[in-house]
Amino acid sequence: MIRRLLALLVILWALGFAWFALLLPQPHGDEKTDAIVVLTGSAGRVDRGVALLRRQQAEQMLVSGVDHDVKPREFAAAYGVPKDLMKCCITLGREAIDTRSNAIETSRWLARRHYKSVRIITADWHMRRARYELSRQLEEPVTIIPDAVRSAPSLTVLLREYHKYLLRRLAGLIGI
Repeated sequence: MIRRLLALLVILWALGFAWFALLLPQPHGDEKTDAIVVLTGSAGRVDRGVALLRRQQAEQMLVSGVDHDVKPREFAAAYGVPKDLMKCCITLGREAIDTRSNAIETSRWLARRHYKSVRIITADWHMRRARYELSRQLEEPVTIIPDAVRSAPSLTVLLREYHKYLLRRLAGLIGI
C-alpha cells in the first residue's frame, strides 16, 4: 500500500513538472492595463516594460526589487528611458528582496494608486509563482495580466522553481 502511494506521488510530481517545464507562460499581447510591474532579475524584463510604457499600454510602471544603490538617472541611462518618462511614469521599488516581498511591494503600490489592472512582467519560468504570490497579497480585486519574458532556463532552474512553486502552494493551503 505504501509503495503504491509513493509511486502515485512520484507520478503526480513528474506530471506536474512536465506541465510546469513544457508549458511555460508566454508573452502577452498589447492589452492596456492601468499599470505595469516589472520584477527585477533576468535580462529582457525591464526592456519589455519600458517598451510597453512608451507605447502607452499603461499609465505607470513599478520596477520592483531595484537595488538601493541604483539612482534614477543611472536606471534611465541603462535602459534608454527619456528623462520625462522616468519622472512621470516610473517608480523604482526598493523594498523587495524576493518574490514574496515583490508581491507585497506591488500590492501596496497598486492600492495607493487604486489601480484595477496590472501587467506583471517576469521570466517565463518565474511567472507562475510571481502571479500566485501577487494574487495572495492583493486586498482589492485587481486583474493580473501575466506577460512572461521568454528565456532558456536550465533543468536546474526549472526544478528549483517548480519546487518553490509547490512549496508556496502548499504553504498557501495551510495559511502561511
